[in-house]
Amino acid sequence: MLNFMWLLKMKGSVFMSNQTKQSEFDKVLTAKDMLVIAFGAMIGWGWVVSSGDWIQRGGVVGAALGFAIGGVMIFFVGMTYAELTAALPQCGGEHVFSYKAMGPTGSFICTWGIIFGYVGVVCFEACAFPTIVGYLFPGFMKGYLYTVAGFDIYLTWLLLAMVVAVFMTWINIIGVKTAANLQTVFTVIIIAVGLAIIGVSAFRGDIDNLLPQMWVGDTNGDVVKHVIRVAVTTPFFFIGFDVIPQAAEEIKGSLKKIGFYLILSVVMAVLFYGLVILAVGYSQTASEIEAGMQGNGLVTANVMVKAFNSKALGNVVIIGGLCGIVTSWNSFMIGGSRAMYSMADSYMIPRAFCKLHPKYKTPINALLLIGLISMLSPLAGRQMLVWISDAGNLGCCLAYCMVSSSFLILRRKAPDMPRPYRVKNWKFIGWTAVILSGGMVACYLIPGSGSTLAPQEWAMAGGWTLLGVIFYFKEKRRYGEKFGSHVDIEIEYTEEDMAAIRGNMEAIEK
Repeated sequence: MLNFMWLLKMKGSVFMSNQTKQSEFDKVLTAKDMLVIAFGAMIGWGWVVSSGDWIQRGGVVGAALGFAIGGVMIFFVGMTYAELTAALPQCGGEHVFSYKAMGPTGSFICTWGIIFGYVGVVCFEACAFPTIVGYLFPGFMKGYLYTVAGFDIYLTWLLLAMVVAVFMTWINIIGVKTAANLQTVFTVIIIAVGLAIIGVSAFRGDIDNLLPQMWVGDTNGDVVKHVIRVAVTTPFFFIGFDVIPQAAEEIKGSLKKIGFYLILSVVMAVLFYGLVILAVGYSQTASEIEAGMQGNGLVTANVMVKAFNSKALGNVVIIGGLCGIVTSWNSFMIGGSRAMYSMADSYMIPRAFCKLHPKYKTPINALLLIGLISMLSPLAGRQMLVWISDAGNLGCCLAYCMVSSSFLILRRKAPDMPRPYRVKNWKFIGWTAVILSGGMVACYLIPGSGSTLAPQEWAMAGGWTLLGVIFYFKEKRRYGEKFGSHVDIEIEYTEEDMAAIRGNMEAIEK
């Protein structure tokens, strides 16, 4: 490993701060660990419970195409993330990128938005876990307590959600490597179940099932409209690749490979969702999918039930979805706690949140707060948490747009910044990412777009914004010039990284 700070000084760059520090985190994650963390974050419970809804919205091929379109947006945004993460492998990811490009205020808005998205998903998964257990064991729900927004809350459901929340928090506190190992096991199970569904559909399915339900709509205009209806929902299901830059400071080895694995995780997620949708439509008729939606809604599990006439094999698929909940929950606890740490380290929120555990080197207070929120959130019922995760999706898309903009700004502001992973055709990549992610933000804001926030979601987004404004002015008044300050860590590069950086700089000089 080689330190490359001397080259920055030799080139006369003022981009990096004169003061640097050693990272306080342990470098225990491999690039492959980050691949499973990112992929596991993107593949949650939706592929089991929502595939029938996607097909009814856009048709089988239309739904798969909608995910491909959403995947294109995420791919372009992911390319900007890949370059910036390898160039600035520091805890907080978006916080550092936007700080370098836009300064403290832009960084605050970007990071505050992404934290909202992460916390929303964690809360949603805390409710989804016991709900799935209820699918597996119909007699599980005992001890009715009360009803919130039409959702009945039972004592057993609530206790299980809280216990699992405590467990997930504990796993993350005792070390990110432990969390990554857990992620690997559950991600392998998800992939195995997904491949089984795709394989069974390929051998037991029928093209006659697929042809009548390829598209929704009587005219080309209607077909396009329904495909777009699916596409605008996809960012929620692709949120997670951005966890990699949050924990970049804890990754060991080649930084160039971080960029590669980040892009690979996006491609894998797009393929997974698309193939599962096609498998469901190839193996079941439209009437069977409709019947499944009128029943428990688990039409993906019905692929196995129909093929082998076995409810037990359908439960295997549900268990795969259960693993997806754990992987998403785990990833967003990692990402959310690191984002909070980075803001606290820059004096933007209370400094208590940048405290690391003395033994495990994890952001203990940030994890405890997110864990406490996830433990208490099931008290509000499942519908309440659907609202908060939808509202949080707006925060994530806003952060994507700001990171994409930061990518363009830094290409002009800091052309000599060492970039182990350098994107070609950067203007096209950057502007496409900005336009697509900005378009997604607009879809949430513009009435009649098909994905406009509900009044309850507006209230949650507004409340989070108000809380951010309070923190912004309170901490700015408390810390003065320290507010928004940032000290770069000393970055170490492998020989592979050095060779890539030299090649990039030679190309620039030519």
